[in-house]
Amino acid sequence: MKYSEAIDYIHSVNWTFCKPGLERVQELCRALGNPQDKLKFIHVAGTNGKGSFCAMTDSILRRAGYKVGLFTSPYIVEFNERMRIDGENISNNELCELVELIKPHADKMADKPTEFELITAIAFLYFQRNNCDIVVLECGLGGRLDATNVIKDPVLSVITGIALDHTSILGNTVEEIAGEKAGIIKSGAPVLWCGSDAGADRVISAKAKEVGAPMVRVDRSSLNIKEMTLEGTSFDFGQRKNISLSLLGTYQPLNATNALSAIDILNENGFKIDDAAVYDGMKAVRWPARFEIISRDPLIIADGGHNPEGIDGAVSSIERYFGEEKVAIITGVMADKDYRYMADRISSVARKVFCLTPDNPRALSAEEYAKVFDSLGVEAVACDSVEDAVNNAVVWAKENNASIISLGSLYMYCEVAEAVKKQK
Repeated sequence: MKYSEAIDYIHSVNWTFCKPGLERVQELCRALGNPQDKLKFIHVAGTNGKGSFCAMTDSILRRAGYKVGLFTSPYIVEFNERMRIDGENISNNELCELVELIKPHADKMADKPTEFELITAIAFLYFQRNNCDIVVLECGLGGRLDATNVIKDPVLSVITGIALDHTSILGNTVEEIAGEKAGIIKSGAPVLWCGSDAGADRVISAKAKEVGAPMVRVDRSSLNIKEMTLEGTSFDFGQRKNISLSLLGTYQPLNATNALSAIDILNENGFKIDDAAVYDGMKAVRWPARFEIISRDPLIIADGGHNPEGIDGAVSSIERYFGEEKVAIITGVMADKDYRYMADRISSVARKVFCLTPDNPRALSAEEYAKVFDSLGVEAVACDSVEDAVNNAVVWAKENNASIISLGSLYMYCEVAEAVKKQK
């Protein structure tokens, strides 16, 4: 099997009408010998911050000497990013081998696995075959019925935070969504709750009590941000002082406190992670599309904020790094998001907005989004494509000595980055 054939097979699964549930992934994993039962997991759910938490935790664990598997979604540049061992993407050859091995089992199932279920099973087999010491496992969507929730005994369950997103699937209230995320909590395994919503807290703590899972809440009272510039952040947290974090964004020190709290729990449960690994891991961590500088001339920053909470974080970061200086914004949005709220928040930091239509059937048109900004008193133009938006924004930014912030889904990031490369 060639790499292109393996990818085509993975993407060929029509999951649109599949009934939610874990039965399919359980059946597929049984056929493979239940590779997930031979692994240790840190299982991570939450509305925002999952990816950064996973990247930080992975970086620290690797520097502590552990062989670490990392499973995340979506990918940014290439599919292979979704499953990594010790910072390296799965190779094309090994991905092909695993797809060839799994395909006969999946094909003979009466109720075929979804694309994400197939990818999850491939990842389990990959991590088990390579004898990972620990796997940082990010949920795809929700938690209770997410394919990753086929695992039985995580070392640690983590819920990074709860906000309204994917409401058509997960529920219309924070409490309903929290109930879905809390579905990853398992009996006896500690759960780390990183959020601040009181309603979500009640739901998660009730679930933890019900199944007998020790619950820990992140205590940020000792977080002290000492310096935050476009070159990085320095902060204290608890007994650890002068931690250097390479990732930008005002939300990243908060994500860091989540990861550091998780490390403390792991150390209390048999892991050996010294402070040298913590400091080195935080300084070395890389995670694209989270307030990432992708150009210096002009200054262009790309952020994957695509829901109200994500936009709040991005706007807060713009205010922190740029003060009262307003910026050019490149943005596109899905019509089923609260785009009026998002536009209102973006308008507070924007001198001019370049709207585009994301490549998605759920997308709001660039023209409609531009009208929303115009109604808020911010000049906005509708662009024909991502490349058109980037080109127009760069010309305007150079003429007006302004910086550019690109806001939108992680899928859009790749197109923006590619258009910026062409500019160079």
